[in-house]
Amino acid sequence: MRKLLGLVLILAPMIAAAQSAASGTWRIDADTAKMDSKPHVFEVKDGWFKCSTCDPKISIKADGTEQPISGDPYVDTEKVTVRDKNTVDQIGTRNGKLVFRATFTVSPDGQTLTERFEGHPAGGDQVVTGATVYTRIGEPTPDAAAMSGQWRTARFEGISENALTFTYTPTANGMSYQAKTGENYTAKFDGNDYPYHGDPGTTAVVVKKINDREFVETYKRNGEVTGSATMTLSPDGKSMTIVAHDLRRGTTDTFTATRESEAGAPAMAGDKDKREQDK
Repeated sequence: MRKLLGLVLILAPMIAAAQSAASGTWRIDADTAKMDSKPHVFEVKDGWFKCSTCDPKISIKADGTEQPISGDPYVDTEKVTVRDKNTVDQIGTRNGKLVFRATFTVSPDGQTLTERFEGHPAGGDQVVTGATVYTRIGEPTPDAAAMSGQWRTARFEGISENALTFTYTPTANGMSYQAKTGENYTAKFDGNDYPYHGDPGTTAVVVKKINDREFVETYKRNGEVTGSATMTLSPDGKSMTIVAHDLRRGTTDTFTATRESEAGAPAMAGDKDKREQDK
């Protein structure tokens, strides 16, 4: 939802225009997110926590003790505590270090699930906070905690700015990407793999240009393609549509990012035209 725009080296004037349009600092508008309708499926029942739609699937004791997690690049243990019928706490760690904590709370009518989270990205010392709100699909699971059942992502609330902001910078024959939370890479537009840093779930990225305003980056984990994102710039260059495909979960999410007006960022063609008109 947040990574790179790619460009192809063809002719110097064309490169300059394309790089100016893509470079600079961008901010995702969480309110415009259109999340895939595929449900999240949880079960908290008989002392166990299960998530059949998580990657990897989870089935651990919900007794407040650390349980081993295998096959997850982000955590190696999780701890689930059932506070009451409507409230569940979840904590994930890796090598003894906190990766995330979350509290799931179901509304009194049982139709809304709110996940308030705190994340500690591997790429730096930034802390990400916010909330995800889900709406129930179908009926609750009988004789289980209220969190059990199927839920569809409805919206995000109060996402910290560091999780929404990223910067592109032109480099020789390519582009670099830097997120405030530490994820970064530098890639050429030649279709080859380039290292992706700061995200244990992504080890390499491939960048490809589709046309003058559309770019695709493909994400890999140890050689396996895990997903991709298509970035399309608006005609005036002031906004960017990001369509993110998660191949492991089989979902497609769409976000809109707006270019921040920031000192030192290269001007886009639309900005230059407006300045000329204002003279």
